[in-house]
Amino acid sequence: MQGTLIILIAALIGYACGSIPFGIILTRFFGVGDLRQIGSGNIGATNVLRTGRKGLAAATLIGDMLKGTVAVLAVNALIGPDVTLIAGLAAFFGHLFPVWLKFKGGKGVATYLGVTLALVWPAALGFAVVWLLTAFATRYSSLAALIASLVSPLIAIYLAGISIGLTLYFMTVVLWWMHRANIGRLLSGTEGRIGIKNERPADRPETDGSPTH
Repeated sequence: MQGTLIILIAALIGYACGSIPFGIILTRFFGVGDLRQIGSGNIGATNVLRTGRKGLAAATLIGDMLKGTVAVLAVNALIGPDVTLIAGLAAFFGHLFPVWLKFKGGKGVATYLGVTLALVWPAALGFAVVWLLTAFATRYSSLAALIASLVSPLIAIYLAGISIGLTLYFMTVVLWWMHRANIGRLLSGTEGRIGIKNERPADRPETDGSPTH
């Protein structure tokens, strides 16, 4: 019973951190409006960037990343290392399905990176390097994230063991599922590129309900 309670507390802390919708909070605070009525209608940094507020987009990216990091580190400090994976997973799913937004959140890239940073920082560094190289070469943010998410668990397995690596791979599978609409557009050649406005025809909410970062 005590073990179950500890797991539940770790999960609640992680979910509470992960479900903070920084994109919504920041855009409303600075008078941009309801982010869900702008661009793609999604709550992540990519859509915040569509408002033209690069500073807010950067702040959203950092906030969405750090909430994963803080969740893991806080649980490690308060409870111990045995349940940090639970906290990381809960933070990730909190971002994807925040109760405050009727379980319609982001696609999880930044929070994935933040959780990885807290668990195995070299794997997070590897993610960032692969993302930057792929994004520079292709100018596809979504493709860069998808490829980077395949590399970081390998680094984690090598440096920190199978349990952390498999946890990250599970998150990778979920990440790819959340990007299924992006994958379809990549295959059809209609995915928007970094720095090119209105390349894809529908800069509106995606029809399958998939949110962004």
